[in-house]
Amino acid sequence: MRVAVLIPARNEEASLPLVLGAIPADRVEEVVVVDNASTDRTADTARSKGATVLFEPRPGYGAACLRGIDHLRGVRPDVVVFLDADFSDHPEEMPLLLRALERDGADLVIGSRILGHREPGALLPQARFGNWLATRLMRLLYGGRFTDLGPFRAIRFGALIDLAMKDRGFGWTVEMQVKALKHRLRTAEVPVSYRRRVGVSKITGTVSGTLRAGAAILWTLVRNRF
Repeated sequence: MRVAVLIPARNEEASLPLVLGAIPADRVEEVVVVDNASTDRTADTARSKGATVLFEPRPGYGAACLRGIDHLRGVRPDVVVFLDADFSDHPEEMPLLLRALERDGADLVIGSRILGHREPGALLPQARFGNWLATRLMRLLYGGRFTDLGPFRAIRFGALIDLAMKDRGFGWTVEMQVKALKHRLRTAEVPVSYRRRVGVSKITGTVSGTLRAGAAILWTLVRNRF
């Protein structure tokens, strides 16, 4: 399969070299880093490591992902793997996700931090509760059985385009999962490892970020159902 990796990044110059260095080069055709209004050397760092660098001036995780998808429309990879730029994920575990696509026929594979090994303190209590609540509501409203909203995920590019993703903020990951259920995509989860991120989280690292993310996720769950 032709695999592209998409990494939204905002002020992640310290962690990006670690992330890019851990990606299995033999499995990936292109690595795309979307600089989401950074004020540091995120773009220069990514470019120096051989990544394709795009710019999205409007802050928002989903906005950066949508910018990357627009670029990939011209490339047409078979699969897109999403990774965070903070080195909390383990990029070297990417073959686990790809295997579920290749061998098991899945369309969307979520790397589950809940099922995998977590470094102590990596997944904060508010993140664990948010995952628990969102996945329970997803099961109630859509019938889907996920354990995590983890950002480390792989999806067939054609399926991703069919989902017509819209969210420009914190609701991006849950939107992908509920739309996958509504479109009856074949979904799977694989256990992945998770460690403490480099730096402070822009979401769970602050009270305001946690509240905004939680509200966005709940609104996305309800809006897409009704």
